[in-house]
Amino acid sequence: MKTAKKIQIILVLFTSIFLVNEALAQGSAQDVSAINRVGTTAAQFLKIGAGARPIGMGSAYTALATDILSVYWNPAGLSRIGGYGEAIFNHSAWLADTKYNFAAFSINMSDFGAVAFQVISFSTPDQPVRTIEQPDGTGQTWDANSIALGISYAKSLTDRFSIGFSAKYVGERIFNANSMGVAFDLGILYDTPIENLSLGATVANFGSKMRMTGRDLYINHDPIEDAGTVEAVPAEYRTESYHLPLNLKFGLAWKALNNENFTVLVAADGMQANDNAPSLNTGMEIGVKNIVYLRAGYKSLFLDESEESFTFGAGLRYDVVGTNLKFDFGWADFGRLKNVQFISLGIRY
Repeated sequence: MKTAKKIQIILVLFTSIFLVNEALAQGSAQDVSAINRVGTTAAQFLKIGAGARPIGMGSAYTALATDILSVYWNPAGLSRIGGYGEAIFNHSAWLADTKYNFAAFSINMSDFGAVAFQVISFSTPDQPVRTIEQPDGTGQTWDANSIALGISYAKSLTDRFSIGFSAKYVGERIFNANSMGVAFDLGILYDTPIENLSLGATVANFGSKMRMTGRDLYINHDPIEDAGTVEAVPAEYRTESYHLPLNLKFGLAWKALNNENFTVLVAADGMQANDNAPSLNTGMEIGVKNIVYLRAGYKSLFLDESEESFTFGAGLRYDVVGTNLKFDFGWADFGRLKNVQFISLGIRY
């Protein structure tokens, strides 16, 4: 009975957060007086997606996250990792010569649950500083960097139901200006009574607003030109505060075939973000001998003017001296922006 009450409380909590998410989405729409809310949140790098396997499956991973990548997609999945834990490193040459990196590792603590740590970094290449007076460059260079550091905890409340939480520090820097914030993720994972059908739900990046500050915003201002004795007053450009990219996701994953020779997984995620319209991600994975995997998906269905569409991927699994090594590749089409590739290396120990 106690476990049943806990599950009821969790479901009520998710419903409440869903209503908050809808209110924020509607509020953002009113603020910009338009249906399209793209570009109205900070820390956009948090939306890129971690891991080549999920990318290859169209980012439909909420109900499928039972590995170390669950720290990003659904923290509840940490409780389903076997052995002592798992570690992963993911690299992507992102759009416009930017770079995206993700790393995480987990530790299983038996009946207490599981904990994990993650780091996400996003960076741009160095660019020359140009001014009106020196359009060819001042000799200085500038860049932009974003980082997220997180800790996660998950526990299985029953043999079918798991819950997980994440807390993240989020920071962004552009030249000498920076901002910081705190974000929280909440996830649940449920194996339904229907054989091989799982359900997952997450609320991601629920937290503070972010606002740029720093010496690049400092100026000397003459409040009354050509009058008085004061010619320059220290001043600062005022920047706005923006919400983090809050995202509510519900996912289904079904293992349509599962034997020693072949496995077939299909998955779908419905999403509602506070800076965009509702959308749907779909994906599938075919495994051969639990060694070779082929993946395909379609991302951002029902989003108007989205450049995202088809995704593909492949993976290898190999057992070595009590550990399971993983290598995955993911490819995603971005239309006029060409495409991006993800490479992941993982080990379950």
